[in-house]
Amino acid sequence: MTSLPSKTSLAVDAVRKAGGVARTPRLIADGHSPYVIAHTVADHALVRVRRGWVAQPDADDDLVGAAKRGVVLTCVTQARRLGLWVLDETKPHVGAPAHAGLVHADDRHVHWARPVVPRQPDALVDPIENVLALVADCRPRDHALAVWESALQKGLVSIEAMRRLDLGPAARLLCEIASPWSDSGLESFVVPRLRWLRLPIVPQAWIAGHRVDFLIGERLVLQIDGGHHVGPQRDSDIAHDAALMLMGYHVVRVGYRAVVERWHEVQDVVMRAVAQGLHRAA
Repeated sequence: MTSLPSKTSLAVDAVRKAGGVARTPRLIADGHSPYVIAHTVADHALVRVRRGWVAQPDADDDLVGAAKRGVVLTCVTQARRLGLWVLDETKPHVGAPAHAGLVHADDRHVHWARPVVPRQPDALVDPIENVLALVADCRPRDHALAVWESALQKGLVSIEAMRRLDLGPAARLLCEIASPWSDSGLESFVVPRLRWLRLPIVPQAWIAGHRVDFLIGERLVLQIDGGHHVGPQRDSDIAHDAALMLMGYHVVRVGYRAVVERWHEVQDVVMRAVAQGLHRAA
């Protein structure tokens, strides 16, 4: 017969495998008795989050908070947790079912929309499809596009799978314009904002042994520097810029703040370069 300490250890291990927070009905269904769970809580190996939920003492605060409030982490909050490109997140975003009744959301942004992929009762985080669908409605189009393209680039979902879902108008539009080839969230801003120029814009074009962020027309290169463009990376960028110019290309290099906060200045430089014909081959 398995000893009580061994049983409590198995219960703790099951909670750990569930991400550090778990529903007690699931633990019971998997063979852990209510008595063992209660004993494990009494021994402080687990803590009771709320009725029906337990957690490890050092569990992820976001997950514990979601279990405590009866919600799931979603939209830009879950996008950030997945390592996707999120421009801003002023407060945590959570999802709740329409029939949930009172949800103690505190200062959280609650999404009540019906999820495009059903949420299982044990889940504390939304599937990527729900995350992207909510981001599409919650954020400006270019911000949402950056999140979508980040997810596509990481291989978390395919655009074909997203197109088969019952999406709203904003998400359906993103299905048509999102690409998996953007190297950073900042790059996702560029094509929609410059499409009105009616020029070919090729992201991640391979020129002179390196990729450039954007090739506009035949000869105008737009490079966007993130925070990693320092030290050796910066030296490499300068050398590549020189090689491009010797080959007849014209390089416009801008930074994060310029794209996010002063886009009109970036656009003005590109417009003037195009007006001077710098996008055309000699």
